[in-house]
Amino acid sequence: MNFLIYISDYIIPFVFFYIICMGLSSKTPVYDEFIEGAKDGFRVVKDILPTLIGLMVGVGILRASGALDMLSGLLAPITGKIGLAPELLPLVLVKMFSSSAATGLLLDIFKEYGPDSYFGRLASIILSSTETIFYTMAVYFMAAGVTKTRYTLAGALTATLAGTIASVIITNLVF
Repeated sequence: MNFLIYISDYIIPFVFFYIICMGLSSKTPVYDEFIEGAKDGFRVVKDILPTLIGLMVGVGILRASGALDMLSGLLAPITGKIGLAPELLPLVLVKMFSSSAATGLLLDIFKEYGPDSYFGRLASIILSSTETIFYTMAVYFMAAGVTKTRYTLAGALTATLAGTIASVIITNLVF
């Protein structure tokens, strides 16, 4: 275990040093390439900023309006069949839009039930088994200029459902 801690302390500086050495050995202007990459990164941020703000505002409105609780109540009979408690359904729904908002809900679950409770453990596993679908699609498709998503949304929703079901199964088996 100490070996892993030792390695983790030095891996990032090693990667930086390796990249710089490889660039210098291939006679690449490393600093100029870094500056160009930073400029490209700022352009991408400028292009996707309105999308990010829209997603954050939308999630805030959903949380504050009580729409998530209402939707959770409507979907509770369906989610109950896979073993997902209605208390965790807002977490699953918000995670599809924003990971930071889902983390806020996770902290609320920890305060109410405790991190070592069944709900706390299940919520933690759900967050690590699902993706921020709409955020990822908006940011990466916008940055890459993708306009036709084809089956991405259906596949991502299916993967989220599978991750949520697997989280329930794993939590029941392990805890």
